Amino acid sequence: MTEGERLLAMADRVLRLEAESITALRGRLDGRFVEAVELLRRCRGRVIVTGMGKSGIIGRKIAATLASTGTPAYFLHPAEGVHGDIGMMAREDVVLALSNSGETDEVLAVLPAIKRLGVPLILLTGSTGSALARQADVVLDVGVIEEACPMNLAPTSSTTAALAMGDALAMALLDVRGVRAEDYAALHPRGALGWQSLFKVRDLMHVGDALPVVRETVTMKEAIEEMSAKRLGMTTVVDGSGRLVGVITDGDLRRHQLAHGALLDRRAGDCMTVDPKRIGADDLAARALALMEGVVTSLVITDEIGRPAGVIHIHDILRAKIV
Repeated sequence: MTEGERLLAMADRVLRLEAESITALRGRLDGRFVEAVELLRRCRGRVIVTGMGKSGIIGRKIAATLASTGTPAYFLHPAEGVHGDIGMMAREDVVLALSNSGETDEVLAVLPAIKRLGVPLILLTGSTGSALARQADVVLDVGVIEEACPMNLAPTSSTTAALAMGDALAMALLDVRGVRAEDYAALHPRGALGWQSLFKVRDLMHVGDALPVVRETVTMKEAIEEMSAKRLGMTTVVDGSGRLVGVITDGDLRRHQLAHGALLDRRAGDCMTVDPKRIGADDLAARALALMEGVVTSLVITDEIGRPAGVIHIHDILRAKIV
């Protein structure tokens, strides 16, 4: 085996073991997970995440994920905790501790303060019979059979499993709290994700005189004139009651010209695409972009009785820097 082959085999082993460590967690999901989510949901203070070493690094990420998805949380370094930082803890908080061994001295050292305040303790551990597990209100088993480290020493599979379980808790909390994309955006006002979540279709769509509309009975010459005047590369087509029945796009013009020759005297209703893609005015512009899927460049917004109320074009979304 060459050195390159050996390195690839090692990488494959690491990825396989870490993937297996996450997959194994699925079979352990039970009432204890639900109880942990309920404890966190009922928390009237903050979720205090704590852990030492590599578990602490994972804990910082879990705390950040909780905070960014609507659950107030912060990370407490256990060693700093016993030197005064435990004063940040209050009676209405909940502690989420990480310790693979369940015997981490620094985390055990903050237990008296946790118990004195009557703060619930949720533990993510690989040792469900440990000292910390015996003191915890809810224990979630994130143990692994084997670390991905070739010496089975460096925390690898175990930290991956703990991180995944932390994400599962955060996403379950996001769901039960009913967090919306708009709420997420409010927590990320300067980030691209928040920017995407702030814009709705109604903020970008063309309405009123800027909205291209023709009757299905008009000639294609008139339809093209409307498309040229509104400069969106398309026009909506309505019936005698003003309800949307189709759209005509630049692509439709090319296809019909190639298939049927001259089309200026043909009716718009004969050349339109029926049942065009639509979107709601209150939907996110990011969703509108996803619906276009590289197939269409515009979506129509209709009112409650099916009349065209607006059009949003892919260029409107790109100008707003949604992507």
